[in-house]
Amino acid sequence: MSACSTLGLSEPLQIPFFLSSIIRTVHVALSAVVAAAVVAGAVVAAAVAGAEVMNSQTDRVGLGWRPELAAGIFDHLEQIDLVEVIADDYFAAAPREIQALKTLSSTLPVVLHGVGMGLASTAPVQQRCFDRMARLCEQVRPELWSEHLAFVRAGGIEIDHLAAPPRTSENVEAAANNIFRAVKAIGSKPQLENIATLIDPPGSVLSEATWINSILAATGCRLLLDLHNVLANGLNHGYDPFSFLAKIPPSRIRSIHIAGGKLISAPDGTTRLLDDHLHDVPDPVFALLEETAITSPNPLTVILERDGDFPSMPALLSQMRQARQAVARGRARKLTATVLV
Repeated sequence: MSACSTLGLSEPLQIPFFLSSIIRTVHVALSAVVAAAVVAGAVVAAAVAGAEVMNSQTDRVGLGWRPELAAGIFDHLEQIDLVEVIADDYFAAAPREIQALKTLSSTLPVVLHGVGMGLASTAPVQQRCFDRMARLCEQVRPELWSEHLAFVRAGGIEIDHLAAPPRTSENVEAAANNIFRAVKAIGSKPQLENIATLIDPPGSVLSEATWINSILAATGCRLLLDLHNVLANGLNHGYDPFSFLAKIPPSRIRSIHIAGGKLISAPDGTTRLLDDHLHDVPDPVFALLEETAITSPNPLTVILERDGDFPSMPALLSQMRQARQAVARGRARKLTATVLV
């Protein structure tokens, strides 16, 4: 039943025509106002209550696959929309491990996440790095694959760490060339992840947002937005994480990482936020997630990352519920703003 029909108004037959016309006009206007108020009130109430009903089409929340979490994941498949697998762990895997991963991908959606390509290096990425990912994608058939905007080697030395390169126009061009080669070898574009860094890369002439946007524009890739990395870089380099978020085109964001870290003391006596994936997701990350959901025109895929010091599965599922609620609040606020305009 529509909001208009619930008002119970009807036109009395005994009143003059000109008055009945006025009543009909007021009736329509009043009905529209009441309908808007009902919708807006329902939306606000849902947001306040922390409703978990997100975009019914494809907003999703998943979990990073780790062997230590395997049993818990299979015991709670109904609460996990997808899993993210670290691709590098399977580049040299035995056939039985690949078969197990294929079985997993037949049970629930799988995405592959790379950590060792070094796509943002000014040096060309070795072809074998692309070939390994291409082979794994062919075997597993993931929904998508992703990599970091970082470099991991220099001067022929593997540094075993995701490092932020100097943000320059030359680096943008080099990163784009590496990404184009990756696409050619693998057959699909990666989602590119922003990384956390304890120090601002020396020699940078571009802001982080400008640098990321330039690479996305040059390659046509989507962004895997790591919100804890946004929070960490904001704290570590003295800017507002929400201001950074506002500089990223919402249409570029398709996937999101959430995680936790810890505060550490730097040699200069300042405090830094270390992105170690060993702690629960802090409230500011959920606030950033809610803000992202307000502006995003796309369905969002949110992945909870945890690399060690694992809590109980109920604790992880609780953080996933918090993520669902944050997205729901953002969607509700967006709808409320639309209705009230």
